[in-house]
Amino acid sequence: TALVLANPVAGRGRGTAFAHEIAHGLAANGIQCEVFLTRARNDATERVRQLDPAVDLLVCVGGDGTLREVFQGQAGRQVPVAVMPLGTANVLALDLGLPRSVGKCLEVIVGRHAQEIDLARVNDQLSFLVTGIGLDGATLRELERRRRGPIRKLSYVPALFGALGQYREPRLDVAIDGQAVPGTFGLVLVSNIVHYGGIMRLSRERCFDDGLFEVLLFPRADWSALARIAMWGAVTGLPRKNLCHLRQARCVRVTSRTPVPYQIDGEYGGTTPVDFVVTGSRARVLVPAPLPASKPQAKP
Repeated sequence: TALVLANPVAGRGRGTAFAHEIAHGLAANGIQCEVFLTRARNDATERVRQLDPAVDLLVCVGGDGTLREVFQGQAGRQVPVAVMPLGTANVLALDLGLPRSVGKCLEVIVGRHAQEIDLARVNDQLSFLVTGIGLDGATLRELERRRRGPIRKLSYVPALFGALGQYREPRLDVAIDGQAVPGTFGLVLVSNIVHYGGIMRLSRERCFDDGLFEVLLFPRADWSALARIAMWGAVTGLPRKNLCHLRQARCVRVTSRTPVPYQIDGEYGGTTPVDFVVTGSRARVLVPAPLPASKPQAKP
């Protein structure tokens, strides 16, 4: 039995049609299913919390925000989730190579290859992609302030310039797994993904299910440093080593003397302090084929 959860405004209003098309395809494969359309934030979370024990498949039709709500509602049940990516960024779909057609999505469901994804808590909110403290947090705060409906990729441009108009380089203090990191930082990213911000790829050492997230520490994030980071990312797609330090962690604490905005998985989260913890729980996402073998899991 399957539950199809769809954001009806995703994919420029095509979410409902895609959800029913997937439901029809599931029925043709002998899988009974229900379609649930979200109407407000956290609808998907509340619906999954009420999940019937007989349901053994969830299908998420929407973007990373809808998927995050689905993961939040599972509370450790690990029901496999198939994803039909219709959001603005679709970061996880990009990392996992998930298809964007109904036919291919149904093939993934029938194949039943699952990839486990580490989950984390950030100030009691769920994260599975990336938490950013600094300019990206300010940009998402500005985007939330300006938002009047569905977000498109171009929506980030005026939000970024709005954030830059008020920008002051932060000084962030960081502790990793209980140990203070020497110095201060202008930008901190805590990530379990590769693709970020449309132009940059983060750590290639990222492993979805090793119990660790990658921590990217940028000592400088003034206008000059931000320009160098953006230019290098646009040309090479990778963070430049002399502009960024890479660590791995299970727990990260970020503080500052003055409040600094942060974002969680592409949504504005609030201001520092930030307490980040990999929980040990995982979500299971259906993928086209098994990924290469994971590194050994980090010991508790």
